[in-house]
Amino acid sequence: MSQTSFEIQQAAVIGAGTMGRGIVMCLANAGVSVQWVDNNPQMLEQALMAVAETYAHNVRQGRIDQAEADTRIARVSAAADYATIRNVDLVIEAVYENLELKQKIFRELDGLLKPEALLASNTSALDIDAIAAATRRPAQVLGLHFFSPAHIMKLLEIVRGAQTSPAALEAALALGKRMGKVSVVSGNCHGFIGNRMLHPYVLEARKMLLEGAYPQQVDSALQGFGFAMGPFRMYDVVGIDLEWRARELAGKGQDAPEVQIDNRLCEMGRFGQKSGNGYYHYEPGSRQAEHDPEVDALVLRVSEELGFQRRDIGPEEILERCLLALVNEGAKILQEGIAGSAHDIDLVYLNGYGFPAKKGGPMAWADHQGLADIHQRLLALETRQGDQWKPARLIGELAAQGRGFADR
Repeated sequence: MSQTSFEIQQAAVIGAGTMGRGIVMCLANAGVSVQWVDNNPQMLEQALMAVAETYAHNVRQGRIDQAEADTRIARVSAAADYATIRNVDLVIEAVYENLELKQKIFRELDGLLKPEALLASNTSALDIDAIAAATRRPAQVLGLHFFSPAHIMKLLEIVRGAQTSPAALEAALALGKRMGKVSVVSGNCHGFIGNRMLHPYVLEARKMLLEGAYPQQVDSALQGFGFAMGPFRMYDVVGIDLEWRARELAGKGQDAPEVQIDNRLCEMGRFGQKSGNGYYHYEPGSRQAEHDPEVDALVLRVSEELGFQRRDIGPEEILERCLLALVNEGAKILQEGIAGSAHDIDLVYLNGYGFPAKKGGPMAWADHQGLADIHQRLLALETRQGDQWKPARLIGELAAQGRGFADR
């Protein structure tokens, strides 16, 4: 390590929800002592018990021994308030996705912490620069976007703000390495690398439900390609209600035709795996997604109410639209300098989104197809379906030179 780099020995985590719990374990497992803050003492108490139970489970499974479990648990302590954590090297905020709330937390912490301390947000989409602007130390602010469950998922998106210092990035990368993460640096934009690409991919899947496909059909086409799970199974796992509630809170997006099926499922209390029903049915205590004809009937009804003429949609079209949506957005991310390389984008998709490992990631897959071919296929979709399919400038440029994303 160079002299100038900053080693993180003590950290604090704000928020005792699911993400906070996973992040606390990542830090404790890497030998960092963690002070944990939540404005609800009862929630914090439960979270500490849940962490202890996870370690006990790991001991029963033979993954770690009792001594190691005790050592890790001893690294974690409850902190009464922000004043208690004023000497830490790093604070990771893991509260729910609300910009004003995050700015308020960062403003308070900025006034208390030592000047060299780093402030990180676990936001999955919000503007890191807007969060940093609430402080007098924007060079020390960055995003550390962990994927859920944080103590299991390998991927860590490290988001650099416009003013994040090289030393802060270096410290975050070193910490990622200690935690055993695959760390990818992303620029600041809505959704960063992973969720920004996920948006058009899921949008196509949802549009195809309205045009004639059913959830199980879409999922089996993508699982047949090698994805760990298709988009509708994925929504059942994370909870269909998360985006539904976010749209309600934001007061926008709820009227879009593509989300009407989600809205209806949520109104019926079908939130996914956790409620026993979502796009699929789950038997009590089971995670096995079972086809539910009731959902097919709902899809049919909603699409007809919206005036769609349904047609047969085959697996080829499902793959074409979902994969090319990913690749085209990935190319825009690359051309804007949000990702450092096509390989970084592939790392995000292989480690955070279940893209099939043997296909190498969406950008490697596109290179394998040949960018001239990808360019033609995007132009064909643009002709048939409109200008959201306009190929990214970079695809045309590389195709004309006979190069691939990897050559850039």
